[in-house]
Amino acid sequence: MKIDRLIGILSILLQQDKVTAPYLAEKFEVSRRTINRDVEDICKAGIPLVTTQGQNGGISIMEGYRLDKTLLTSRDMQSILAGLRSLDSVAGTNRYQLLMEKLSVGSQEVLTSNDHIRIDLSSWYKSSLAPKIELIQNAIEACRLITFRYYSPKGEGEREIEPYLLIFQWSSWYVWGYCGQRGDYRLFKLNRMDKLCDTGVKFEKRQIPDCDCSPRRMYTASIHVKVRCAPQAKWRLIEEYGVACLRAQKDGYLLFEWDFADRNSLFGWLLSFGEQIELLEPQEIREELAGMLDRMQRRYKKEIHMPEES
Repeated sequence: MKIDRLIGILSILLQQDKVTAPYLAEKFEVSRRTINRDVEDICKAGIPLVTTQGQNGGISIMEGYRLDKTLLTSRDMQSILAGLRSLDSVAGTNRYQLLMEKLSVGSQEVLTSNDHIRIDLSSWYKSSLAPKIELIQNAIEACRLITFRYYSPKGEGEREIEPYLLIFQWSSWYVWGYCGQRGDYRLFKLNRMDKLCDTGVKFEKRQIPDCDCSPRRMYTASIHVKVRCAPQAKWRLIEEYGVACLRAQKDGYLLFEWDFADRNSLFGWLLSFGEQIELLEPQEIREELAGMLDRMQRRYKKEIHMPEES
């Protein structure tokens, strides 16, 4: 841990001209005495640090001393390169491969070594998704408004936003920006966008708030359900929600409990299991689902009449 702290102190001193011992002590959660010993150890290693007293005093690297600012180990580089490769998997270009080569100048063995982490963020919609990501990325960098037609459970319509962040979350890509129509920041799923356009119109960048994209923040869970599940559904429930969501019952079935944000997502989830699960609670939603299934059954029992082509 000590060597990590020493490297951390050097990293801070490379980014800031001068810092105080109390600041470093709080940063690394150690005593000031420990920081003073660390400073001595760094000096013994041949890196001259200067300590000055007084109101504007602090710890700094001796003026004129040159230090390689790449304090990254081979393992650090592997982690960075794994992330960059994942971005190339989305863009379908070698843009980030070129960046990798720049980062690894003087240590090409990092690029050619057998990395043990692969992250593939590509999707089935790669041909349409990659151009959207590229367009939005360029608009964010240049502070230009974008417009698009958006399809959501509440309907569809034209939107114009100031784009600020591209986010990969919940296995999908989103853009987070300020929507003039709503007068607030909103999150938009790229796969629900059509006719995406960079307007070329500049906007003045706002002091943006923190983007909290946690599921509880974006989708308020308001429907608590209890579901009786056949053993065959166990693997999927564990994959989606973890082991803690299930309780084994005496008859061999499983009791699943969870909170859902809205009826549409709940009904879609329930129907995807077919006969493997049964909704027990809430009673009013159980009755609503029964009515839906009854209407679906009557529809499928009707004789099919194919519409004539125009």
